[in-house]
Parts: sequence; structure tokens; C-alpha cells
Amino acid sequence: MAFFLRLLKRLGLALLVLVVIYAVGRPTQIWLDGFYSGERGPYLQMMSANAVTIRWQSEKAFTGVVKYGPSENTLNHIQREAAANEEHEIRLTMLKPATKYFYSIGDGNEVSHKGKDFWFKTAPVKNAQQGVRFWVTGDQGYPNKIQNQVRDAMLDWIEQNPRADKVSSSLDLWLTTGDNAYRSGSNKQFQVGFFEPYKAILRNTPVWPVYGNHDARRWVFFDLFTFPTKAESGGLASGTEHYYSFDYANIHFVILDTQENDLGQNSEMLNWLKKDLAQSKQQWLITFFHHPPYTKGSHDSDSKRDSGGRLIEVRKNIVPVLEQAGVDLVLSGHSHMYERSEMMACHYDDSSTFKKSMIRAAASNKIYKKKGSHISAHSGTIYTVLGSSSKVDNGPLNHPALAYSYKEAGSMIFDVKQGHLKAHFINKSGLVVDQFEIIKGVSDGVIEQKCEAPVRY
Repeated sequence: MAFFLRLLKRLGLALLVLVVIYAVGRPTQIWLDGFYSGERGPYLQMMSANAVTIRWQSEKAFTGVVKYGPSENTLNHIQREAAANEEHEIRLTMLKPATKYFYSIGDGNEVSHKGKDFWFKTAPVKNAQQGVRFWVTGDQGYPNKIQNQVRDAMLDWIEQNPRADKVSSSLDLWLTTGDNAYRSGSNKQFQVGFFEPYKAILRNTPVWPVYGNHDARRWVFFDLFTFPTKAESGGLASGTEHYYSFDYANIHFVILDTQENDLGQNSEMLNWLKKDLAQSKQQWLITFFHHPPYTKGSHDSDSKRDSGGRLIEVRKNIVPVLEQAGVDLVLSGHSHMYERSEMMACHYDDSSTFKKSMIRAAASNKIYKKKGSHISAHSGTIYTVLGSSSKVDNGPLNHPALAYSYKEAGSMIFDVKQGHLKAHFINKSGLVVDQFEIIKGVSDGVIEQKCEAPVRY
């Protein structure tokens, strides 16, 4: 019965009738792909300084219970669901900032998950200057050998490279650049390509996945994940799960949906984006979305036919807004390789128009400097295309704005502390193929600048 109630809620009666009429073939398969009836381990959502959401799935419906506390054996707080479900979601509130809590989940009588690996750490307070380490993957949704190698190479690397200010080698956050489950983003494919291979990471690391074009081939993405619509994790309320922002220590993260949202200059998303960036006083501004403004990998950002022209729309309409606000770093996926720019600004047309003057600062030993300690317009943004965390495709890799381009499978680790950001692209063998640093507040760095000509778009 619960199966059909969930169906009616999500799909509506009209589609149910359609599926019943076409009881065989592709329509039925698409409908059934929306459901996964097995168990799914816990994963952390919508982390903030004083709250977190814990989600999981059980084979049978029951009223979920989360117990939590300061140690594995001291779970002295309890939170229950309001009703019995198979898909469980519990929000823990009134937590202390930057504090580690252990937890267990179950039905109140039997515990399904507990132990030394089941914990979370709340976010630091806004503007905190403590260190942050986060992991980024892109197009990681193929369940295969490469996916496992990339994951394990990252885990080995952080174990061998402990954080300077912490004994723990753990991650604070995990973000993706989209395409989290191939090929069609079905619930079963999410289980096999996302929740199973990363279950040990998901149980203690908050995940913020970007919405990609393969995720959009089914309707389950926004059912599986819980995103802030009312600024529950900081930033400006967007009123939608398709785009939002959140704060973590001194970083302001912005997540955009370039797959289904209107990308026009006066669209609701861009109007919200301008307001959100304007209100943020965080030291670092970092933006994530799926479709890259610059790429010559398995996709071509010059082509009007590629991805329905969305790569061009991103470059013409979104990038100028980001650079005017002084965004430091933009991460995208979609192309199944790794590409990165120097610190640049004002390149809003096709690759033939790129000029060396658009490079605000070429790296000295891959170290970029900004004179201001906070944000400044057009002082330079680094653009990174990361879409090779489970698959590598072919492409010319010759975009003039992307000085560092590699046909390599891998993921990225970022360490941010105060005015210093350091990034590593780690391939599936555990080698650092590319790395760079951004340092703010130096006397000889780039300051606020203007584009050579007005933006025409």
C-alpha cells in the first residue's frame, strides 16, 4: 500500500493511468525505475552549525528513531519520526557548532546502524577561520572499477596527508558536479552507483550533489536528497531545491541547476543569484553547477548544439554575474576529463575570442594571489571542469582558456584556512596531477578590475 501512496504523491493519477494502459515496454520500465524497495544506509543532509538531517531507507515501514550523543556509547538524545515510513528523514536541531556527535538509527527497539564510523560533525559558525577540507567528484555515477579506484585513491591520499590543524584525516564536506547515477538517474541506479560505493563516506560526511543531465532522466533526484529552500544552512532563501546556497566556516557555497532552470539574464535563478552573492560577506565564494562555460573535452562549449546550448548560456549569462560578485572558484562537470583555467575574467564569447589579457594572474609555481582579503569584482576566477570520477572520454583538450587539461580519471581535495585555499587533483592511481593555491590579502596580488569592454549579453 505504501508503494502506491508514494506513487500517487509523486507522479499523479494521470501518469499512473498511462502506466497501467501501457503495461509492457518502456513506459512501465520508466515508472518502475522510480522505486527501490531495499535497504539504504544513512546519509547526512543539509548540515549547519546547529542542525543536520539524517536520511536512510528500510525494507519495511516503521517509525524511525535516531539516538545521538558525545560518544559511541553515550547516545543520550533521541529523535523520532512522526509516522511510519520506509524512507526515513529526521532533522536534529539545537546542536552545538563544530561538535562531533555519534548516532544510531533504528525503530526504537532494534538498531540497524551504529558504531565508531556513525558520526557527524556540525558546521563551524559563519565566518569561522578554522580549516575546512572538502572533496569534489564529478560525473561519478558509473559503478565500475574506475569509480572505486578514484574513491580509494582519495582515501589513501588524505590518510597520507593529514590536515595541518587536525589529527583527523576526515572530510568536512563532499560536493559533486552532477551526473550522480548513470545512465538514467533511476532510484536503483542511485543505489548501485552512488549509495553503495560511497556508503562508508556518506555515513559521516555531508553530501551536496549537483543536478546533472543524467540525473534528470528520471524524477527521483529531488526525492532522494534534502536541500535548503529557506536558508537553513545559511545564504539567502531561494524557495526551491533546484538552486540554493550555504555557509561553512568562512566559505559561501552556491549550487545552481543549469539543467532544468531558465538561464536567461532575467530568470528567477539569476535574480536570486545576484541577491545571494551581494548579501554574502564570507571570505570565499565558490560556485557549483553541471554545465561548464569552457570545455574542449567530451563536450564543446563553443557548440550551439551541445547540450541544447546550455554551455553557451552559462558563459554568457551566469559567468558575468559570478565575476562581478568576485567569485573565486567555479566547479562544473559534464565533460569526462579534467580541465582548469588560470585566474581569469571577462571571457564571455567563444574560444576564438580569448585573449591573454583576460588572465588576471598566471601562477607562480601554481600560486595565485589576490590583494584584497575578501572579494573584489573581476579580480580573477579559476574555472575547473571535473567530470572524470568514474569515466574518461575523448576530446581535443585544446581550449585556450584552460591551461591545464588532462585525460585522467580522478577527484579533487580542497583545503581552506583563513585566506589560503589549496587544491589537489588526485588521479585514480593516487598521483597529484594538478594542484594550485589561492592566497588572499597579499600586498602584490590582483585587485578589483573592470572588463576591457562592456558585456554584450
